[in-house]
Amino acid sequence: MPKPPYKLKVSLMSVDLLSHTQKKVDDVSLFSATALGIGGMMGAGLYSLLGLASSHAGSHVPLAFLIGAIAASFSIYSYAKLGAAFPSSGGAATFTVMGFGPGIISGGINTFQYIAYLIAAALYAAGFVEYTNTLFGGDLSPLLLKCITAAIILICTFINLLGPSLVGKAEAAAIALVVISLLVFSAMGFHQANFNNFQMGSGSISGIAVAAGILYINFQGFGVVTNSSSAMKSPQKELPLAMFSALILVTVAYLAVSSAVVLLMPLGAIELHSGHVLADAAQIVAGKAGLMIISISALLACAAAVNATIFAASNIAADVAQKKMISSALGSSVLKTKFRALTISSVGVIFLALIFPLSEVGQMASLAFLLVYAVITYGHIRIYQQTGANPKILWCAILINMILFTALTISTAQTSPSSVIALLIALVASFGLEAFSRFKSSHHAAT
Repeated sequence: MPKPPYKLKVSLMSVDLLSHTQKKVDDVSLFSATALGIGGMMGAGLYSLLGLASSHAGSHVPLAFLIGAIAASFSIYSYAKLGAAFPSSGGAATFTVMGFGPGIISGGINTFQYIAYLIAAALYAAGFVEYTNTLFGGDLSPLLLKCITAAIILICTFINLLGPSLVGKAEAAAIALVVISLLVFSAMGFHQANFNNFQMGSGSISGIAVAAGILYINFQGFGVVTNSSSAMKSPQKELPLAMFSALILVTVAYLAVSSAVVLLMPLGAIELHSGHVLADAAQIVAGKAGLMIISISALLACAAAVNATIFAASNIAADVAQKKMISSALGSSVLKTKFRALTISSVGVIFLALIFPLSEVGQMASLAFLLVYAVITYGHIRIYQQTGANPKILWCAILINMILFTALTISTAQTSPSSVIALLIALVASFGLEAFSRFKSSHHAAT
């Protein structure tokens, strides 16, 4: 495997470790990092995309969740190795420059990755609003729902301004309540379900693959944890443990909840109430009290996901602004401080959440992260000797991500072509802006 054709004048790892040493007060513990990962994963995808996924996978939705978890585990292996070797507040933004070198490729990927985080946060905000409306009987006006969308994003932005330590504590408090409510719902659902009347619904292999692609956004939160690696006392030990712990806990919850739903509700009802299917399933189990508890749980989960994802997006923006070698386009823009990065990120999330419906933004987010994780893992292969990673596992990560990406792209192009077009525009614009910014910088330097 050829070595990367570049040399960094300043060690990114040394810079981040120095910054980490100077800011011990902002240490992120293993518990907080795990909660951050769970918060990034357990959001609107579980609560709001089950219906959409079931339209492709039928009653095999739990299997689609499992496939998504397996796909994520390979990428987590790659990210854990990279994060342990190169701890940085920029997370994957740093990984790209280590794998591809400073230039248009790494800069374009990082710009697109930043947009992907904004799309994911918009999905979680849309999920929050969906369950808010359900909690009030579906009678809230469109204008009020838009105001609620902006409000929850701004609140999460304010929490992020208070520092990574508080972000982790906020995640821990919210997710603890979410996990408890979901486990109780699953237990009651299994107890009440009539297994004798259950019939396995339709769902082809390709349909299950599409559903796994749709549900992949549920696992993208593992990338959020890498952004806190520079604030960890021992990222080499704590980062992999936090990431895999978060994945295991979330996967168990997803399998239990999705299995309970398909046992309690016919497929037609799941698809009909796709935006708030868990609330309807909870109402079957425990009446109106169940609907309220799960709706509140959904609000907490979605808010925690918005919080964690804005944390990741703003960290990427601030990091690349400080290290212009990572992205000239972002570094030379208004994203020059943490405050500005958070402000721009929140405005971007509000715009996306108000423009795109929940189902479309969910598919866009999954497509974006499937592609980003595959590309970053390919860059990892170029430097695997520095991280100690097994290249065979890295190739498996790329293969399974691209299979799910292809299946979901074909399906989305048929059902929601505007989503694919919007994502393609974002991808082309990311590299175009990066190329233009670097050309402009080199032209000014020459003159």
